[in-house]
This record gives sequence, C-alpha cells and structure tokens, in this order.
Amino acid sequence: MNIGLTYDLRSDYLASGYTEEETAEFDHDDTITAIESALQVLGYKTERIGNARKLTECLVKGKRWPLVFNIAEGLNGIAREAQVPAILDLYEIYYTFSDPLIMSLTLHKGITKKVVRDSGFSTPDFYVVEHKADALKVSFDPPFFVKPVAEGTGKGITQNSIVWERENLQSICKELLYKYHQPVLVEKYLSGREFTVGIVGTGENAKVLGTLEVLLLDGAEKNVYSYFNKEHYKKLVEYHLLFPENDNTVQEAENLALKIWRVLGCRDGGRVDLRCDEYGKPFFLEVNPLPGLHPEHSDLPILCNKLGFSYVELINQIVTSAISRVPVKKAW
Repeated sequence: MNIGLTYDLRSDYLASGYTEEETAEFDHDDTITAIESALQVLGYKTERIGNARKLTECLVKGKRWPLVFNIAEGLNGIAREAQVPAILDLYEIYYTFSDPLIMSLTLHKGITKKVVRDSGFSTPDFYVVEHKADALKVSFDPPFFVKPVAEGTGKGITQNSIVWERENLQSICKELLYKYHQPVLVEKYLSGREFTVGIVGTGENAKVLGTLEVLLLDGAEKNVYSYFNKEHYKKLVEYHLLFPENDNTVQEAENLALKIWRVLGCRDGGRVDLRCDEYGKPFFLEVNPLPGLHPEHSDLPILCNKLGFSYVELINQIVTSAISRVPVKKAW
C-alpha cells in the first residue's frame, strides 16, 4: 500500500515570516522523517504531500492514495484541523485520525465540554467568553482557569491563566480576546493532580495505552502546563508513568477518558487530558484527537517510550485502526 503524508511543517511557516508561537502546533522535519521511516519499516510505500494547499494541488493533478497519514494542523480558523480531512472526504480518500466533524468539535474546547457534560461526564464548571463584557456573566466562584478556546500546545496559557480574584477576570479575558482573535474559555480551576491518558483505536476497539502524570519542576511556571513549560519540558517537566492497579484515581481517570473518547467519536489514536479537584476526583479538561508524534518530545510517544512500546508499534496501531475503514478493493 502507498500511504501519502499530509502535515504542516514548522520550518516552512517560519521561513514565511510566522512567529515561533504562531507555528508552535506545526511539526518539525524530524517528526515527518520518523513517521515515514516507521511506515516503511512496516512495509508501506510512502509519499510526502505536505499541507492542505499542496494536497489540493496534487489532487487536481490526478494523484490518489489508498490511505493518507494525516497530521496536518491546518491554518486559520477554529475548524482548521478539519481542512485536510474534509478535502480527503470530498475525494473519497481514507485517512488516519478523526473526521472533519470531530476535528472541528474537539478544537473548540467549550463546545466539546458541553457535549461531554451533556453526556453525563464530569468536567469543571465553565463559561465561554466571546466579548469582554461576557466575563461579568461567569456565575461560579474563583479561582478561574482562563485560556483561548481553540489553541493547542499550551498557547495562551501562562501563570496568569489562574485568576484568583473575580475583579481580574475581565482584563485577562480582554487580553486573550485581543491576542488570539477567538473566544476565551473560563473554567473552574482545579488544584489536584494532572493526567494525560493515551488511547489507540476506534469505538469499541479503542483501548487505553497508559497514563502519565504531569509534574512541574523548580523553575517552571507554577500550577500550569503552560506554553513555556511545554517548550522547555526537558528542564521543567517530569512525566510519571502510572498504573491503575496501584492507584484508584488513575483507574477512574482512565475509565473516564476511554468513555469520553468513544462518546466523542475520536479515531485511531490520541490523548485525553484530565485534572483532579482538591478531593482527588478526576475531571475532563480536553481531548487531542490529532496528537503530536515527535518520537522524543510529544506526550503520546513519551508515554509509549516509558511503557517500552516502540514508536514503530505506535504508528502500526494507528494505521491498522485506520485501514480497517478502507474497503478491500481500495486498500492495495
């Protein structure tokens, strides 16, 4: 099988004048090399395509692939992660990870939390602020946790994201609204442990790979898994591998994560992030259905490394899940 690769390359956008923060979600060259090498080890032929615009150019020229390994984050708009999946759906080409509906839904953290809450799962109280004055409508008590509604990689999250006094909420929201040109999510701040749960598979075939606890070291921005802390994770963050048989809270977190993964309709592989309140009860924060796949510094591969689970096997499980959707007549 010939597998195409779609991605947004950070170096391309930096060369075009975008800033380090603007390109934070995009992939490094060595991530694409690692994915391509893993696919070739698994016996697949590969073809690099690139971003959504390059994909459309290839399609217009008549190029097709039985499967596309898609990690393109997209550019512009809250539904940007849905751009490549939507194009591939239009051309009836199968691909890894979630479909346009799920990609659009899950990038908007506020709407995702509404679906999760309405499905009966625990998530902190929240309010989506679209205008500065909306901050006055937040009905629950501080402390608050404030972040852009549709960013990843910790963008927009700093020590100032924890707002201890209500009178400071409006100014923080105003700053984020201006900088990121999108609504702001205000949540009840939870002071307990923070987990990221790795998942592979789709629907009833989905399973938990394992769970990492995020621990911040001396020098890190305190109490927040922020953009700064993520950029300097080697010095500022420790990831502890946890086991549900040894920790009832972890077992509860993994059960919650898997149920939410399934109810949201996420596919193939990703992460669910949770945080505990002061009593140790885990709550859903957000889901990442398009996980970072750098073999060394992305959370999901870090989890696999700690489990003794090879990068090639991770890619294999993602692709195997995606191939199950490809009709036999189109697979080869």
